[in-house]
Amino acid sequence: MRQGILLVLAVFLMLGSATAVQAQKADDILGVWKTAETDKGYSHVKIYKDGGKYFGEIIWLLKPNYPADEPGGLAGKPKVDRNNPDKSKRDQPILGLKLLKGFNFDGGEWNGGTIYDPENGKTYKCIMKLDGETLNVRGYIGFSLLGRTTQWTRVEDKDSGEMMKDDMMKDDGMKDDGMKDDGMKDGMAEGDSGHGLP
Repeated sequence: MRQGILLVLAVFLMLGSATAVQAQKADDILGVWKTAETDKGYSHVKIYKDGGKYFGEIIWLLKPNYPADEPGGLAGKPKVDRNNPDKSKRDQPILGLKLLKGFNFDGGEWNGGTIYDPENGKTYKCIMKLDGETLNVRGYIGFSLLGRTTQWTRVEDKDSGEMMKDDMMKDDGMKDDGMKDDGMKDGMAEGDSGHGLP
């Protein structure tokens, strides 16, 4: 009888440990991520958990304002979500925009959510997989084979402020044609920016 009780306790302890490990793995995505660099710059996205699901919000932009030659009276003004299909949201700022929505952790990946690309106003299904300090973000339409993957890199919380400061200093002397390739693979339809983000 005593051995049976010990066995039951051991099973409960193992199940509890497995659940804790699973929760820890699920939360490994939390934090600040630098998006892939493009000719339009890049951003920092904070991934957080709310109600058991994962979301991501733009908290910093390399180029937060429109350039001096931007038409339509937007020159020098903060960037807005002007390509949003919902006209009532086209004046909302890009900074603070929630672009990752409703992800679950399942089978070692974050899925079931969507990613919004403010460059073209489109929303894609999305799968995210963690590889060390790199987050592979795949946006797709229909089947995951028909999509594009970009790599985001983790911005350490303790270094976040310093990295942002360094990025702003770097931007002072940067030319648009001096930025590196964004590292995207498996192209989407022409005209889709592939969520490198502004």
